[in-house]
Amino acid sequence: MVRRFAGAGVDGVFGGSGTVLNRVRWRAGVSARGRGPSGRRRAAVGPECEGFDDDSGSQGVTVPPSRESDARPRLAKTTVTADGSPVPSPWSRPPISPETSGLLIARAHEELLAGNEEDRRLNDVRPLVQESWRRSLASLVGPEGLPSLDLASDELEAYRRAHPLAGVMDMVRALLLPGTAEESGVVVAVGDAAGRLLWVEGDRHIRALTGDMGFVAGANWAEDAVGTSAPGTALTLDQSVQIRGAEHFNRLVQPWSCTAAPVHDPESRRLIGVIDVTGGPEAVTPQAQLLVDATARAIESEILVARLRAQQAPPPKRSAPSRALLRILGRDRAMLEVGGETLELSARHAEILLLLAVHREGLSAEALSEAVYGHAAVETLRPEMVRLRRVLAPVAPRLVPASRPYRLPDALETDAQHVLSLLDRGAHRVALAAYAGPVLPESDAPGVVEARESVRSALREALLAEAGVDVLLAYAETADARDDEDVLRLCLAMLPARSPKRAGLVARLERLDSA
Repeated sequence: MVRRFAGAGVDGVFGGSGTVLNRVRWRAGVSARGRGPSGRRRAAVGPECEGFDDDSGSQGVTVPPSRESDARPRLAKTTVTADGSPVPSPWSRPPISPETSGLLIARAHEELLAGNEEDRRLNDVRPLVQESWRRSLASLVGPEGLPSLDLASDELEAYRRAHPLAGVMDMVRALLLPGTAEESGVVVAVGDAAGRLLWVEGDRHIRALTGDMGFVAGANWAEDAVGTSAPGTALTLDQSVQIRGAEHFNRLVQPWSCTAAPVHDPESRRLIGVIDVTGGPEAVTPQAQLLVDATARAIESEILVARLRAQQAPPPKRSAPSRALLRILGRDRAMLEVGGETLELSARHAEILLLLAVHREGLSAEALSEAVYGHAAVETLRPEMVRLRRVLAPVAPRLVPASRPYRLPDALETDAQHVLSLLDRGAHRVALAAYAGPVLPESDAPGVVEARESVRSALREALLAEAGVDVLLAYAETADARDDEDVLRLCLAMLPARSPKRAGLVARLERLDSA
């Protein structure tokens, strides 16, 4: 191979004429024969090498004496086809486009799910991803399941405050979300060692879209819960990981790409959490992995510095009391869950307990009777309150209503409030799945009717404003939205022009118009 030397002429490098060298045409090989004046072997010049002086040692090609065939310039050969055109080298083939690569990986994923574990398409998948897919199958992870919400709102806040990563969140934001976080184009998530997301921040639009697949604070994104993903797989392997599009095990996650790195305790080196950046192709560049890795190391150093500054042991953690939950969605007789026990309530007791759970500050006897009966019926309410106290005392003494005003000593969460909390986080798909139906649907108590309409309206407005088309289509199949023209028309507007689902929507709209 002839190298070009900046600033040096051909004569200076080879000791001969540049014009002679430029006339050399390598057509085949060069054999070694004879010796030059110096006694060294020199390249024989045949008719293939025009322009060389056969008697000039300075212009001959010197070769080692032991292996004369080494002088053969193999890389200079050109293989041609029958018509004289050069055969392209396999090294010069263009790289596979990301779109084509994604299709190959998606096909391999479907083959693995179908049980074809030896399919050759799996050769197109990185070993790291293949192994994660197999672990996901072994954990019985569904290919389209939603993550469980392991931490409810009140638990999440308390757990975040006590977590060692709480004190470094400002550093995370400064390094990964500089400038205007709401327009960053990515979402940054910070989770614990179990894979539960504690903070999910960043671009507002991206958060709304990823929230539909359950990528929200409190959700469990461990590998054995949702399959292959950057945060879950990074925790499993204890190393930084990039997962691109179709490499995700869960089909709902495949539109996204992500990079994640584990975070360790700076002294014990045990895992304490994970940092993840999720978005489009920009989230899986080499620079993104370097940045996320560097952020994780910076966080570990900051935690150590904070400990040295404190120079005192942290206060002991206090165990949180068991959470009481009132299930009122889609049922007339509410179910009270507390301390591992479940109690079915009468319709009237369900109404009273719901109203007191909603009005944490308490209600006077007159206000509560108005909300339950529609008029001031204090004399009717009081015996009902006595019966409710008797029912609650054995199983939930901290929920026995106090008087003047009527109020609950402890907070009581409802599944309706849980749905509203998910909507606030942008988890529209999860919220819709958690919405089992209207609040106490058969109740005509004025206060319950108001609560029912409030939840129904909040769900509808949130989905119309920010949900993806697949979530809206699922919502359109519920009793609340089956005949909602606004929902049906928005679904029609969001669907692709050739979608087979459009025909059914058009038929439903025509039926509503003709009614």
